[in-house]
This record gives sequence, C-alpha cells and structure tokens, in this order.
Amino acid sequence: MAPEQHRTPGSGAGAAPDQPAAATLDGFELVYRGKVRDLYAGPDALVLFVASDRLSAYDFVLPTLIPDKGRILTELSLWWFSQLADIVPHHVVSLDVPAAVAGRAMLCERLQMYPVECVARGYLAGSGLVDYRRTGRVCGNELPAGLVDGSRLPEPIFTPATKAPLGEHDENVDITAVAATVGAEVAQQLRRLTLAVYARAESVARDRGVLVADTKLELGRRADGCTVLADEVLTPDSSRFWPADQWEPGHPQPSFDKQYVRDWLTSPASGWDRASGQPPPPLPDDVVERTRARYVQAYEQLTGRTFR
Repeated sequence: MAPEQHRTPGSGAGAAPDQPAAATLDGFELVYRGKVRDLYAGPDALVLFVASDRLSAYDFVLPTLIPDKGRILTELSLWWFSQLADIVPHHVVSLDVPAAVAGRAMLCERLQMYPVECVARGYLAGSGLVDYRRTGRVCGNELPAGLVDGSRLPEPIFTPATKAPLGEHDENVDITAVAATVGAEVAQQLRRLTLAVYARAESVARDRGVLVADTKLELGRRADGCTVLADEVLTPDSSRFWPADQWEPGHPQPSFDKQYVRDWLTSPASGWDRASGQPPPPLPDDVVERTRARYVQAYEQLTGRTFR
C-alpha cells in the first residue's frame, strides 16, 4: 500500500500535530499518520500498520488516549479477516512486527487503494439518517417513508463516501459518482463485495447479540487486479455496533463504540463548544474507563474470547 496511494497526500508527519510522537522503528520509515493509525514503509515492499490508542471525535484527534484500544482494534480486525476470507482476501502478511508495537501492528501487502469509502448500512443512523430526513434517500437509494432513528432497512444498502483529507468530512455519494472515479465495473464489484461482507458480519454478530448498524471498508487492488480487504475491518472505530437486546427504533441506540465520548463532549460537563473551532478538552478518567470497557465488551462478545 504505497503511502501516496493509501489515503492522504504528504508524509503525514504533520497530519495531527496534537498526537503523541510516533514510535521510531528500526528498518521502518514513518510515512503517514492518520487519526488513529500510523503507517510505516518496511522491507520487502511491505507496509506496517500500527493501531494506536488515540481516539478521534468530531474531526479532532483527542488529547487523551484509551488504554489498549490499539490492541483491541488489531485483534478484532484479525478475527474478522479470518471470518471473511472466503468472501474477499485480506492484506495481512505477517504479525512478526517490532517489539515496540507488538499486539497492535500488522505487516501487510502494498496495494493500490480505491479512492472511496465503501460503506454498507443495514439500519438508519448517523449521516444516513440526516440524508434520509432531508431527501428520503441515502446515496441514491430510495427508502420507504416513515423510517426513524435506528430503523432496520428493508435490505442493506451500499452508501459510499469520498475520502476527505484528515480533519475534513467524508461526503456521501452515489454509485454513479464512484463509477466516474473507478469505472462502472469496479464500482459494481466494490458494491457487491461491501454488501457481501456486511451480510456475513451482520449474521455472525447477530448470533452473538450484536447488531451491525453500518460499517466502512477499505478495499485495494493487487498488481494482478485482485481486490483485497485492507486496513481495519468491523471494529468499533469503523462500525456502529448496537446491543441487540436493547435495540429500540425511534431514538439513538446504546453502542459499543466512542459514542459515549461524543455524548460527554457535547454535554455541559465538558465545557466544550463544538461550534467554537477549538479542540476538545482532555477526557476525565471515568469517561476513559467506560470507553475502554465498551471496546473490550465488543471484542469479547463478538469473538467469544477474553481480552487480556
């Protein structure tokens, strides 16, 4: 995954100035810093993906870390890659990584990434809900009248988005816009794979008491033209996970992700004005602990494993 092909232009060294310094790793060159991941060029044309404990909200990288978050995201992604291998190959080559990032890093293939966020939705929430309330559609998909926050859709839909630079919003688009960027045949392939991955994930998670409301995938292409699942997959950072036994359409759902942080940031307790343009304040210890607990619960409930 060549750095200039991965996500955003530039070296990434200044992508998020408030982030802690990235690890210096012998034999690896830091080439990109995302909101929560660091990307290093490594030997043998491989790329090292490192999941940090950083957390982003409202297009800001927060000044407070969530302990073990990087390990949870990595271990959950690896579990999902194995669940999905018969649908689409993944980019992980090895877990033989430097000791400084062991447990939260993967050595991966270098791919040409498709310049589109591949999103599948099975429930109405987030930006999809905003679009529906305004137009009755989401990314060109016509939906029935009368749906509410948290409604299950008649069938899952493909709702792609542009890839915006760090700190800016991705923009929902329809498949025609994707086809204009990558070609009609590739656009249909991305749609088919995204919906197939969602269908498998939704079924697996539902059996474990978790609803996958929506999820975002990153897909790339090998030199031979094969499409490959990359980056992370089906984690609380890239998906909305809801407890199935608490699902109740008509209002925001409880979730296994950073929604707890978002709620605190927009509450009077934080003292932060989202419209001010100023970065959010540090998170208090109880918010950190409860957010970590949600990530751990998502991992354990989905995989059936105990996080240690």
